[in-house]
Amino acid sequence: MSAPRERHVVITGASSGIGAALARAFAGTGAGLTLVARRRERLLALADEVDARCHVVVADLAEPARAADWLPEARGALGPIDVLVNNAGVQIIGRTHEVDVELGERSLSLNLATPLRLMHAVLPEMLERGGGTLVNIASVAALAPTPGMTWYNAGKAGLSAASEALRGELRGTGVEVLTVYPGIISDTAMGEHGLQRYRGGLAVRSQPRGSAARLAEVVVAAVEASRPRVIWPHLNVLARHFPATTRWLMDRLTPPPEA
Repeated sequence: MSAPRERHVVITGASSGIGAALARAFAGTGAGLTLVARRRERLLALADEVDARCHVVVADLAEPARAADWLPEARGALGPIDVLVNNAGVQIIGRTHEVDVELGERSLSLNLATPLRLMHAVLPEMLERGGGTLVNIASVAALAPTPGMTWYNAGKAGLSAASEALRGELRGTGVEVLTVYPGIISDTAMGEHGLQRYRGGLAVRSQPRGSAARLAEVVVAAVEASRPRVIWPHLNVLARHFPATTRWLMDRLTPPPEA
């Protein structure tokens, strides 16, 4: 009787922040990891750090037409993909009319179009096996849009809607979909940047904060339990249950971001 196959987890945006924390957390489960990002040096350092078999892919995922080109290589290295984590993303903060529109469109590609393309690429093999998990890292901004983050709100809200709908579509197939809504993760560059730009805004400054490592632990536990979503820090669940009140507060207590 052959030994069970090592689980293959693919993580995009793995070179830092939430992605690197997820790599460490999934490595702790004994999974093999495909780590995808633009910065080779950071990926190699992370691969050396974690106690897991790793395959490193250097790719610019902001080009959706080529976003899935590396998947055959990843399958060849570590086998069929069991878990796809769409974590790569970019945050643009600024007054809408002042944001470079090409940068905005590139952010939509990375935050929305590329995750959809990657899910499209891996779903056939998961459906054929009758198992697998898609993890989409959205944002609490999908539940409570933040003034001054028009492009980011649009991309993450789109990813959230697609992810939640896909879970219903795949019900009964054995393929699970987990949608993750992180709030302010203060020990990441994105979280720190947001706090600095909104340092005069009560709505942002008063939000609960958490660490990337703890979020990663919560996400891995949710994957193991086949949960539909993670909203974390947990107090942000109020944004889902009271959306009108949350948006009213965000509108009135969030001044334009500082330069």
